[in-house]
Amino acid sequence: WCSFYSDLRTSSTLIDRTGAMSVAGGAGGGGGRRRSVFRPCIDLHDGQVKQIVGGSLKDDGPGPTTNFVADKGAADFAAMYRADGLTGGHIVKLGKGNEDAAKAALSAWPNGLHIGGGVTADNAKSWIEVGAEKIIVTSWLFDDGVFSEERCRRLVDIVGKDRVVLDLSCRRRADRDGWFVTINRWQTTTDLEITQQTLCRLAEFASEFLVHAADVEGLCQGIDEALVERLGEWSPIPCTYAGGAKSIADLELVDKLSGGRVDLTFGSALDIFGGSGVTYSECVAYNRTAAAAGIA
Repeated sequence: WCSFYSDLRTSSTLIDRTGAMSVAGGAGGGGGRRRSVFRPCIDLHDGQVKQIVGGSLKDDGPGPTTNFVADKGAADFAAMYRADGLTGGHIVKLGKGNEDAAKAALSAWPNGLHIGGGVTADNAKSWIEVGAEKIIVTSWLFDDGVFSEERCRRLVDIVGKDRVVLDLSCRRRADRDGWFVTINRWQTTTDLEITQQTLCRLAEFASEFLVHAADVEGLCQGIDEALVERLGEWSPIPCTYAGGAKSIADLELVDKLSGGRVDLTFGSALDIFGGSGVTYSECVAYNRTAAAAGIA
């Protein structure tokens, strides 16, 4: 599959965010290509919609560094995303106490959002049944810190590959170059490295990847450009990046670096989350422009 996908990249064939293949420059194509788009998010902590500095989530010590706490509930954000046709967004439950808020959001947009945070083989199907389009999973896939393909296969057997998103949130390590998958709300860095071989192998078990760059998450100081570029080169399935985006220019940058193969989530910089770097209306307009061009 990896060899086949590499051959596709050298032709004009693209894979869109749903996994479908299309050929740029074909009938009606106008020589264009797919553009990266904005993917919305709902981060839940203690039952509230929040924006948190990723590296500050810990089981002990002081609470996380919080950039924003919303007055509106998760269902309000889900309804807004639905009204504006923002597909492929994700809900992430950061710790306990978020079940009711997550279910309310899914009820506001049935089959319109992905859900992650504490997802296992035991509860994955129940999240699909209450309205999740897809389930997002990371930590449960590691058995005592070691990645388990057997658990991946179990999950796929239960909900189907098309319903699975693998969250490969990652950090750089001081002792080795590259990026390594983090689990347990980004507190534990594993030995699973983000490489082309890793992504090709894991694509057998998922329809999409979600990658938070934990080192820059919530800081609004810019994206990890090298990581975005590698994801664009290496991922054989649709991929969404999150972390550090601070202005609408970062959406253009992600599009350029990844060749339109990676989508972007804005967090703390977004005005609906108390930020001043980028407006929600800008993101909606960007996606509509891409859709009108027929290349989103």
